[in-house]
Amino acid sequence: MNHIQFDATKPMDIIPVGRATIDLNPNELHRPLYEVATFSMYLGGSPANIAVGMARLGKKVGFLGKVSNDQFGQFIKGYFQKEGVDTSQLSAAQNGESLGLTFTEILSPTESRILMYRNQVADLQLSTEDVSEEYIKNSKILLISGTALATSPSREACFLAMKYAKKHGTIVIFDIDYRSYTWKSKEEISVYYSLAGKMSDIIIGSREEFDLMEILEAENTVKGHQLAEQYLGYGNKIAIIKYGKKGSIAYCNDRRAYKVDSFSIKLLKSFGGGDAYASAFIYGLLENWDVPKALEFATASASMVVASHSCSAAMPKAADIQKFIAERTEKVITEIRWRDDVE
Repeated sequence: MNHIQFDATKPMDIIPVGRATIDLNPNELHRPLYEVATFSMYLGGSPANIAVGMARLGKKVGFLGKVSNDQFGQFIKGYFQKEGVDTSQLSAAQNGESLGLTFTEILSPTESRILMYRNQVADLQLSTEDVSEEYIKNSKILLISGTALATSPSREACFLAMKYAKKHGTIVIFDIDYRSYTWKSKEEISVYYSLAGKMSDIIIGSREEFDLMEILEAENTVKGHQLAEQYLGYGNKIAIIKYGKKGSIAYCNDRRAYKVDSFSIKLLKSFGGGDAYASAFIYGLLENWDVPKALEFATASASMVVASHSCSAAMPKAADIQKFIAERTEKVITEIRWRDDVE
């Protein structure tokens, strides 16, 4: 069963909102960042990665965001255009803001870290004046990144975009996408994350990110399915909670739940899989697949990306994901009882 119905008359498939940045991934692997001499540069930022992933899968993709008014901003715009992402709503910040930079550290195939520079960044300068109601009206999906809620004016721009989406029947996906930079307190995070979660139709995040949506006691005994139930009760159709190495669980509003494991692959790094997962899962829903099939497709895409050096440049095409699945025999999707948590 596909829990989401999309308006086929809308010409755009998806508009991610938020950060488009630069990833600098080390060419010398399995060493600390301070011992790395050279890096490869890629487009980065979760919403931007998802945009590229969806475009590689053949969907019509837009983007709503701000970039720096310099060569890095030109790089982002050119990369999007090369991938077929519409850049009509991608504008340059005008007050000297920089593009966000992310240096990654690949200490081992299972241990990676990131160092982000997020002070006075262009993407957080997105304002309500940049949000076109008509643009959102003409898209099947609006995807909001939680990082874009960290401060004004980006925060207000996101909520206005969601308001337009609800007005015009555009499906809202909230990718919690927590980064500690820029946020002032856990209480502030809880306020804005929970508001976005109440306005969305699909919500995706790690268990830790779902916890941030609530102000919980130190001795937290709330189970994952209870958090999912809460946001399904607000109107979400699907809530996906990720548990790292333990996999993830997709809770649906028909009271069915699916445990998602990973395919066996040779890891290169431990980041980037979430964006590939999201883009491939959304693709499956747009193709009117049932949730288990979309989840299998998503975890296959994620497995392919964590075995690659980059995130955006490694986003696979649909035929490559199908081939990856066909070559494997393991079962990665299991329907479970609603209360069968993996914590």
